[in-house]
Amino acid sequence: MTLRDGMARELLEEAPPYIVCSGLFKIYKVADLEVVALRGLELNVRPGEIIAIVGASGSGKSTLLNILAGYDTPSAGTVRVGEYDLLNMTNREVVDYRRREVGFIWQETSRNLFPYLTALENVELPMVLTGLPPKARRQRSEELLSLVGLSQRMHHTQAELSGGEQQRVSIAVALANKPPLLLADEPTGELDDETSAAVLDLLNRVNRDLATTIVVVTHDPAIASSVGRAIAIRDGKTSTETLRRVSFEKRIGGQAEDVEEFLLVDSSGSVQIPRNILDKLAIGRRVRVAETDGKVTLESGGE
Repeated sequence: MTLRDGMARELLEEAPPYIVCSGLFKIYKVADLEVVALRGLELNVRPGEIIAIVGASGSGKSTLLNILAGYDTPSAGTVRVGEYDLLNMTNREVVDYRRREVGFIWQETSRNLFPYLTALENVELPMVLTGLPPKARRQRSEELLSLVGLSQRMHHTQAELSGGEQQRVSIAVALANKPPLLLADEPTGELDDETSAAVLDLLNRVNRDLATTIVVVTHDPAIASSVGRAIAIRDGKTSTETLRRVSFEKRIGGQAEDVEEFLLVDSSGSVQIPRNILDKLAIGRRVRVAETDGKVTLESGGE
């Protein structure tokens, strides 16, 4: 680890949270049934941080991402991004939030781009909605396409671009209005290994050069096993957090050192004990809890 890495990590850890989720619930009603997607989830993300959200299908990770993107409304709890209270926003505030605070990248590249527009026109479109003058839009779009390495492809439509090029344009589109937060839903899910590595390098560059906070929902081991902080969601709650020391120059996909995994305790004192430990120790629904010499012990209390 270099001195710069250490200083960057210290500054990051001292910064106040930029994303705050506390006691977050999301309940969907399907016919006469209620489906609880999030069950009191808690999460803090600091500005300039890259984190990965991992979990099995149906664990609630995509629901969380949609709430942070302003596409869905939480049922209860607290969720703040910067100065925005996502639980208590008017329709106008939601529109402003989506335009200015957050950029979103879908796994399916076709959802990120309009097929009849060129790469340049796709990147310009979000700026049209904010009223940026044409000259400024064009300059910003060209700068972003240069950042993602597509200066020579800016006048090509989606059909003329490879999957990796489409995803890079998608990142440029998401950054068009200079959002401090970038959300990505399986950004490498439809790409081969080589193209995925290029996209990860690009996300690192975006984080380093633009100081953008990045939250990635992923099944990709290259992200989950190398990002500085990976948070697992199980049954609608954050269950474990894995911390890794990685190079500041390569926050995703780099060589990880000093790996530590922790269980997470929420504000009510709840903690999810891994099922394999419960089964191994034959712990049922009741436990005895004791504190001895600064250590907490659990003892089965029977069924």
